[in-house]
Amino acid sequence: MSRSDRLFDILTILRDGNLHTANALARRMDVSVRTLYRDMDSLAASGVPVTGTRGTGYRLNHTITLPPLSLSQAELEALELGLAIAAEVADPQMRSAANSLSDKLDAVLPQTAVAQADAWKFAASAFSDPAKGLSQIPTLRAAIKARQKLRITYTSGNGAVTSRSIRPLHLEYWSRIWTLTAWCELRNAHRVFRLDLINSAEALPQLFSDEAGKTLADYVP
Repeated sequence: MSRSDRLFDILTILRDGNLHTANALARRMDVSVRTLYRDMDSLAASGVPVTGTRGTGYRLNHTITLPPLSLSQAELEALELGLAIAAEVADPQMRSAANSLSDKLDAVLPQTAVAQADAWKFAASAFSDPAKGLSQIPTLRAAIKARQKLRITYTSGNGAVTSRSIRPLHLEYWSRIWTLTAWCELRNAHRVFRLDLINSAEALPQLFSDEAGKTLADYVP
């Protein structure tokens, strides 16, 4: 397993909001505790809102809304996407503007919030190509709203490429990495797909409706 895949798996475990000790996480990842500590330091440096210390355990904080702004979901997605793209471009003026805007947003965040600017400035070591899957977002968002099945090709952590039909349920942004939570008809289970590993996404003619066990509410990280 590559380091970026391991970091993503750790992040997935922490999404349950519970406290996880370093020893327990290291056993699940099949690495040493020292390696696990380095992984947690990398996630924290990437802007992932992880709290905890060595010896006590780690948990993932919930997202904090920004007072006094009142933004729609689409506006929040546009803000996150725009800053992520701007911070990745080669134009130094644009990168500077993105960082400046991030700093202005930080000024209105509660003191307990993780600086969003840091999520883009220092996360390169955690996830190598966060912008790769951005082109898939319009197709994925449209399918989620229309409740339309998708055919995707996906490269797994071991390099295997699979084609599968999915029910897209939810898009999420985790410190430079976008993920799609979906019901996978190939595995007959919920799966979380990294957008940078989705090679293609095609809308299928079939629509889907809620079925017990297959909804977003049924997903357990």
